[in-house]
Order: sequence, then C-alpha cells, then structure tokens
Amino acid sequence: MKTTSTIKTIIFDLGGVLIDWNPAYVYLDVFEGDQKKMQWFFDEICTMHWNENQDAGYPLAQATANLVKQFPEHENLIRMYYGRWEEMLGDSISGTVAILKKLIDNPNYSVVALTNWSAETFPIALKKFDFLHWFEGIVVSGTEQTRKPFYDIYQITLDRFKIDPKTAIFIDDNLRNIRGAEALGINGIQFTSPEQLANSLESYGISV
Repeated sequence: MKTTSTIKTIIFDLGGVLIDWNPAYVYLDVFEGDQKKMQWFFDEICTMHWNENQDAGYPLAQATANLVKQFPEHENLIRMYYGRWEEMLGDSISGTVAILKKLIDNPNYSVVALTNWSAETFPIALKKFDFLHWFEGIVVSGTEQTRKPFYDIYQITLDRFKIDPKTAIFIDDNLRNIRGAEALGINGIQFTSPEQLANSLESYGISV
C-alpha cells in the first residue's frame, strides 16, 4: 500500500465519472425506443469518433455541416446531436461528487480536472454543476485543441499545475485514457462506480 504522502494531486475526468452524459437521452425517444436503430445511428452516422473530433476543438457547426453533406437523408437527426445537446446532459453522479468534496476539503491534496469536452458546450456544464467550480483548475480538451488519450493533453495538465506524475492519480472511466496517462508516469484508476473509486483510493492510503 502506498502512503498518503505519496499522492499530492488527484486528477478527475468529468463525463462518466462526475457527470452523466448520454446521447441516448435524446435519441431513444426519437427512435421510439428502438435501441437497435439508435445504435446503428451512433455506429454509422454520429459516431463517437466524430464526436471526439469536436472534443479536440473542431467547430460544432462545421462538423454538423460536414456530416449533413455526407448523409443528407439524415439531416434532421444529425442536427439534433448538438441542437439538443443540453438534453443529453444528465445529473451529477452524487457518490463521486461526495468523494470529490472530501478530497477538496483535505489540505493534503490538490484536485484538478482533465476532460474531453467541446469548448463550445462546456460553459453549459459550468452553469449547471456548481462542483465544477471547486477544482483548482480544469483542462478542457476543446480549448487545448487536443484530447485524451494523446500525450499532449496530459503534458499540458502536468505543466499547468506543476504536477509530478509520480505523485498524481488520474481517474477516468475509459481505460484507453488511463493508459495514456500511465504512459507519462501518472498513476491511474479506471472508474466503474463511486464505491469502487473509494476502495481504489484507499489502496493508495487515501481515505474518503
């Protein structure tokens, strides 16, 4: 077990860790509950790769126009993706927010966030979730014009907050992003639930 003094900085992902975001909140209703059709749309039209391009700073309007040109028969569905984006934003994941609050209140730790998020939509989250203002700082991929799991986004985070990677933990629900952080020597915890996160932090000697 690592001692409490080993870790100085906790780096949180946001979506899927602290915030529930899911395009199905819009499209499942649009597809009248047909999950198979909805999944086809996400696999073939508004794909995760396409969305991640906007997370890395590509303009939403241009991305939408490009996709409409490619799939004009699906124009209405494509325009809903960012046109109704706010409806895809669910509630906070309360158990993780409770853990975050305990870490924020503990003077032993610096707590920051690193998120793949469009710079155009992130202000909506900032207005909705008060806890986003608790962090020492937040690195937003869309603002930086790069994203996880690429090297640059982690290095930007380390440099901006003067973090020694050996004394930092990065929490993300996506294993790919954890691997990206570990490549720079940052300790990683793949998030699956608040309970699992608390147990994983305990293994580093961090009680929440």
